[in-house]
Amino acid sequence: MQISHPPPIRGFQIVHSTRLRFVSNAAFDGFITWKNLMDLIGFSSSAVAGWQVFQIVRLRCVEVWAVPVASNATTVSVTFDGQALGQAGDERTFTDTSMGIQPAHIRAKPSPKSQTGQFQAGSANAAFLLQCPSGSVVDVCLTYRGQFGSATSETNATVGATTGAMFLRGLDGVAIAATKLVPQGTDATF
Repeated sequence: MQISHPPPIRGFQIVHSTRLRFVSNAAFDGFITWKNLMDLIGFSSSAVAGWQVFQIVRLRCVEVWAVPVASNATTVSVTFDGQALGQAGDERTFTDTSMGIQPAHIRAKPSPKSQTGQFQAGSANAAFLLQCPSGSVVDVCLTYRGQFGSATSETNATVGATTGAMFLRGLDGVAIAATKLVPQGTDATF
C-alpha cells in the first residue's frame, strides 16, 4: 500500500503538563485567577518585561498540606466557585482541619463537566479560592497549551530578570519579593 502524500499533522501546539509547588510565607485567603495560572511560567525579554509561555491552561487539581501549630486547629480549603460565564465552577468546597500532629490535607479536583475543569485563557476571573495558614505547601497540577508566534505579556513586571531566561512566579501572580506563595524547586524566580 502506497501513501499518496505525507500524513496529516493532528496537532502542532506545545503541550506541557506539570505539578508546581509553592510554600506560603504568610496566611493566604484569596482568589487565584486564570491570569495568575497563566503567569506562573514565563520568559523575560528584559529586566522588567515578562511574557507568558502558553496561551491556555487546564487546572487538574490543587493539593494543600498544613502542619498544625501546637494546641491549635489548622484548616485549609479550596473552593471552585468561579462565577464568570464560561469559567464557572461547581461551587464545591474541599476542606480539612488538623488538631494533632498530622497535617491538614486536601486534594481538590474541579468537576470535569464544569468550566473550571476545562481549558481556559488567562483572565482576571477566579479559578479557585484558596485559604491556608503560613507554612502551607500548595501543589497545583496544570496542563498548558500554546501555539508558535503568539505572546501575551505578564500581568506584573518582572524584577531584575535575566533577559531571555525562563522563570516561575508566585501562585498569587506577584513578583517573588512580594508573593505570599513562593515557588519551590528553582532559583529562576522574578
